[in-house]
Amino acid sequence: MRGFTYRGPGRPAELTELATPTPGPGEALTRVGANTVCGTDLRILRGEKSKGVELGVVLGHEVAGYVEAVGEGVTGFAVGDLVSMPPSVCCGVCGPCRRGTEHLCDDVHLVGYDINGGLADYWLIPRAAIERGQLVKASAHLEPAQLALAEPISCCLNGMDNYRVEVGDVVVIVGAGPIGLIHLQLARIAGAAAVVVSDPSATRRASAEALGATVTVDPTNDDLSAVVNGLSAGEGADVAVLCIGVPELVNDCLGLVRKRGRVSIFAGLAGEGWSTIAANLIHYKEITVVGASNSGRENFVRAVRLIESGAIDTMSLVTHTFGLSRAAEAIEFVASGEGIKVAVVPD
Repeated sequence: MRGFTYRGPGRPAELTELATPTPGPGEALTRVGANTVCGTDLRILRGEKSKGVELGVVLGHEVAGYVEAVGEGVTGFAVGDLVSMPPSVCCGVCGPCRRGTEHLCDDVHLVGYDINGGLADYWLIPRAAIERGQLVKASAHLEPAQLALAEPISCCLNGMDNYRVEVGDVVVIVGAGPIGLIHLQLARIAGAAAVVVSDPSATRRASAEALGATVTVDPTNDDLSAVVNGLSAGEGADVAVLCIGVPELVNDCLGLVRKRGRVSIFAGLAGEGWSTIAANLIHYKEITVVGASNSGRENFVRAVRLIESGAIDTMSLVTHTFGLSRAAEAIEFVASGEGIKVAVVPD
């Protein structure tokens, strides 16, 4: 089989010939249907995110595929089932796991880091993932590229669990990439009265408008704060979600929300992750600031069900498709900032 393998920080990954795995006891082998490319994949290849990434690992963690074979003892799955799973395979015994936050596991193993991922012809599901109920079967009517988006959607659901959107809220989303557009749709589902989306790209603003944004703003020309105040009787947004890893924007988000508003630093920040903020904004306005990292099984299942129901428009998010033989081109295309979400599929 072919696999798009990691060769080290700052080095291009290579499509190499690998042995097709045979599932052992408790494991399952899937034929990859689609792997959508994540910004994390880019950061790994650029050397910006290398901790825990093993040399030679097959990249890709937003994966969906069809069961090809199951190992001894695996039940509940049949050949041909469309499946996916969250990329975090937890230990089940550390403090976060015991508290029901397995996505924050202290001894986590990650698909696309130290478990071979989905930029390949086949994908082996580890025994630990199956034993913990992480492999999720989806409706056969879905396209694999739709199901692959369960991973980023589940991460956004985890973020929303932390920052909460209540009926009637005014929500501002900074950044209209794939993550921002997912947060937009989830805010609408949760009952937000108005969702403002800020992005300098006219193409991405158009996508946000098509997906239900109340208003979109070009932050290079428009006064985002004035737009938000106009929709909130001058109080500020109830929620601001930062979906771009630009440190300077953290402070902007603090200034956009009302007293006792909520700010989600959803995007990991560039560089070393430091940001200079006006801490008194948090103090005097009593702002709640939260983060979000990965997702667990519960939110992954929720994401799959939202996709199956059609509540989330996944087809609009996947704007470009490349065959596996062109995986390197797909990565370069994502780096260009064109399109929204790129899927890599068998060829």
